[in-house]
Amino acid sequence: MQQKQRVVITGIGVISPIGCTKEVLWESLLGGRSGVRPLQRIPAGVLPASYGGEVLDFQGKAEDFVPVDKEQTKTIRKQLKVMCRESQMGVAAAQRAMADAGLRPGQIHPERTGVSFGSDYMLTMPEDFIEPIQACMNADGQFEFGRWALEGMTKLEPLWLLKYLPNMPASHLAIFNDLRGPNNSITQREASANLAVGEALEILRRGDADVMIAGSTGTRLHPMKAIHAFQQEQLADGRFPPEEASRPFDQDRAGMVLGEGAGAMVLETLQHAQARGAKIYAEVLAAAAHAAADRRLLARRDRAVELVLRSLLQRSGLLPEQIGHLHAHGLSTRSSDREEAQAIQAVFGNRSKPIPVVAAKSYFGNLGAGSGLVELAASLLALQHGQLFATLNYRTPDPECPIHVVGTPGQPAGQCFIHVNVTPQGQAAGVLIRKYEG
Repeated sequence: MQQKQRVVITGIGVISPIGCTKEVLWESLLGGRSGVRPLQRIPAGVLPASYGGEVLDFQGKAEDFVPVDKEQTKTIRKQLKVMCRESQMGVAAAQRAMADAGLRPGQIHPERTGVSFGSDYMLTMPEDFIEPIQACMNADGQFEFGRWALEGMTKLEPLWLLKYLPNMPASHLAIFNDLRGPNNSITQREASANLAVGEALEILRRGDADVMIAGSTGTRLHPMKAIHAFQQEQLADGRFPPEEASRPFDQDRAGMVLGEGAGAMVLETLQHAQARGAKIYAEVLAAAAHAAADRRLLARRDRAVELVLRSLLQRSGLLPEQIGHLHAHGLSTRSSDREEAQAIQAVFGNRSKPIPVVAAKSYFGNLGAGSGLVELAASLLALQHGQLFATLNYRTPDPECPIHVVGTPGQPAGQCFIHVNVTPQGQAAGVLIRKYEG
């Protein structure tokens, strides 16, 4: 039997409310600087929340994508008009990851380099329909649907739909960099990031590519998505200042905070990375995904997370005692945190020392599908620096969450970590990553 390829991480890129470079991201984490603040890009009263995790340092200009030459800058600038903000953030994060890994067009084997990218469901912006709707109004100010096909739709931008297709981040990334290898897009909400990394891992292990760009992008600050969240999920209720609103596992948590962001990583076979002299952050040992529901088809997030944790240990061959820390989903809602904590306790409760648990959502809220890769980057940097960041706003332990949440910075990060995310529908995905030692 052919031995599986070892897979390593050689590049990191982020677009987040607490930094758009790995250096600023780490400074924010270690300094306890929250990215949750009163909304600035979105007018007051538009969303059901007055604050969130906005990315104020990203303007969606060609320069934000770290292009490598004038020709690539020209191509990116031309395509910006058919990229919604989610696509822009995702592609920019991936371009930064490639730059961090030292991968440049012309120095990449096109057929051996691919993309695996995750996203949320994407929705059009309301303003895209203002002119078409106005064209169908009668003299009394009433909308006449019978006029829509001939008078309304003709006012839409010809390439309007391309902005909102969830496969576009992967497509743009491949076009900008001439990447002709395996290319796939995953839309599984918050589980998308680890699913994208897991697919990239398997593609590399079976020899179908030498390099994969794995990423995810998302937003919960979109007007329609924010309304969906307000109707279906528990949002922070305003009892705390913005920077204290996201408080995973704390007894006084009152709901999640809405945010936006994206992250990406370059994964390579160890052989390929060594051959080109790349710096190596860590090695990906395992990935896993599970879904669980009860007989009424209601989500069993506790069961899904537990299955993922057990699968990661089994596939990596590691014991619970060997895991340095666990990066939790940490949504900050009453039910999600309770169920996740119960799953962690079920798997790691018999350790001689409790497993340290961190949750970066305490810094920026729920970035949708973008959360996972930004959180992965945070734990990778902790692994590199040898110390953990604190989970912000964790002050009062909750008896229903019997886990060791890291509340102060500086604790050892260990030699490996697990990261897990879970959706409200009970789909969980995780990865196990170990510091590269040669």
